[in-house]
Amino acid sequence: MFGIDISTFILVVALAVDFAIRVVAVIVVPRNRRPTSGMAWLLAIFFIPYFGALLFLMIGYRTLPKKRLEMQEEINRFILESTEGIEQVRRDHPWPPWLDSVVELNRNLGSMPLVGGNQARLLGDYEGTLAEMVADIDTASKYVHVEFYILSLDTTTAPFFDALENAVRRGVTVRVLMDHIQSMRKPGYRKTLRRLTDSGVKWELLLPLQPFKGKWQRPDLRNHRKLVIVDGRVGYMGSQNIIDRSYNMRKNIRRGLQWKDLMTRLEGPIVAGLNAIFITDWYGETDDLLTRDIEPVDPEVVPHSLDCQIVPSGPGFEGENNLRLFLALLYYAQERIIITSPYFVPDESIMYAITTATQRGLHVELFVSEIGDQALVYHAQRSYYEELLRAGVIIYLYKAPYVLHAKHFTIDDEVAVIGSSNMDMRSFSLNFEVSLMVRGRSFVREMRAVEDGYRADSRLLTLDEWMKQPLRSTVLDNLARLTSAVQ
Repeated sequence: MFGIDISTFILVVALAVDFAIRVVAVIVVPRNRRPTSGMAWLLAIFFIPYFGALLFLMIGYRTLPKKRLEMQEEINRFILESTEGIEQVRRDHPWPPWLDSVVELNRNLGSMPLVGGNQARLLGDYEGTLAEMVADIDTASKYVHVEFYILSLDTTTAPFFDALENAVRRGVTVRVLMDHIQSMRKPGYRKTLRRLTDSGVKWELLLPLQPFKGKWQRPDLRNHRKLVIVDGRVGYMGSQNIIDRSYNMRKNIRRGLQWKDLMTRLEGPIVAGLNAIFITDWYGETDDLLTRDIEPVDPEVVPHSLDCQIVPSGPGFEGENNLRLFLALLYYAQERIIITSPYFVPDESIMYAITTATQRGLHVELFVSEIGDQALVYHAQRSYYEELLRAGVIIYLYKAPYVLHAKHFTIDDEVAVIGSSNMDMRSFSLNFEVSLMVRGRSFVREMRAVEDGYRADSRLLTLDEWMKQPLRSTVLDNLARLTSAVQ
C-alpha cells in the first residue's frame, strides 16, 4: 500500500510539474520573440516538456553577459566620437534618393559612417585569395589583425601561418582571434594553437566555453566574422575561412565537397572601420582596448573611389542590424535583386520582402547550392523553394560537388552588400557578423561578373521539377524548418 502511495505521489507531482511548465512557457516564451520562434519553442516544450524546458533555459535567451554588453556600448560610443566628420563621400550622380535613409539606419544601428575614397576588389579563387592575404601580410610593418570563424593549420593554409610567423620576426605585432567552438571542431585544433604560440602570435578565443575558467555564455552564440587588417592600409572580409576547401572533414572528403567563397580586398578609410570591428572583439575577450595603442591611419583619397559602410551585427547590439539593412534594401530596390546565400533560411519578414519585390515587378534571383553540408539547414532551406518559385523568384542551384559559401547580394546597379552574414535566422539573431555596403556602379559590375560565373555553373530549378519531390522529402524539409525557428 505504501509503495502504491509513493508511486501515486510521484505521478501527481510529475503531472503538476508538467502542467506548470506548460503554463509558464505560454507566459514566458513568446515575450519579445518572433512569433515563429515562439511557436517553435512552445511546440518543443509541449511535446517534450522536461527536455524542451531544459533546452530553453540553456539556449532560449540570446543575451550576452552584462559586462560584454557594456563593452559593446563603450566601443560604439568611441566609434561615433572618433568617426564624426570623416565621411569624404562624393554625392555624384547617380545617387539613389533612398540611400541617405539606409546610411542613417546603419549609422544608428552599428555606429559606423558611410565613407568615401575607397577601393575594393573581389576575390573568388580560394587558394588565390589566401596567396593575396599572404602577400599583404608580408608587407606589414606595424600590425596584422586576423579574425576568423574557423582558423586551422593544414597544408593549404601553412603559408598563411608562415607569413604570420615571419611578421612577428620582423617586429610586427600580430593578433589573432578565432571562434572557440568552430575552430575546436576541426582537425588539428591543438596543433594550430601550438603553432600560433610558438610563432609569438598573440591569440585569443572568441566566445570561449570554458566554465572552469569562468568563461561561459549561451553555447550556440558564435562569432562568424572573417577579417584581416594589415597596418590599417589593407583589409579583407567576406565568407572564406582559413582552412582547406574541404574543411578537412572525412565526410566532406568522402563526398568530394569543395567550398566556393568570395572575399573582397579593401583599401582606403574603410579599413579603419574593419579594424574597429577587430578592436571591439579583442576588447571583449581581453579587456585590452587597442585604440589606446594604435594611431589612426590617414589614407589618401583615391580616384574612381567607392563609398563603403561597415555594418556589424550580433547579440551585442539591441537590434538585428543585418536583418534591418537587408530589409531596407530589399524594399528600396527598383529593378532587380540578386541574392547569394549558402544557408537561406529566412524569417517571415525577409520572405515578405522578397515576394513583395516580385509582385512589384522586380527581377529577383537566388543562388544556393545544389547540395548541402549541414543536413538540417539544407532541408530547412528547401522548404522555402515552392513559395519562392510560385512568387516568381528565379532559383539557381550551384552544381555539386561545390558548396557555394559566398554571402552577398546586389540591388539594381547601385548598391552591393558582401560579408559573413547568411540570410538565415541564426545570422540575424545568434551570430556576430559583419557586412559591407558598397555604393558604386563599378563594384556592382564586378559583382555582376561573379553572378554570371555562378549562373554558368548552376542549373535552373523549375516549379514543375520541384513539385515532383517525393512526399518523404517534403515532410523532412518541413520538420527541419520547424527546428530552424528554435532560437
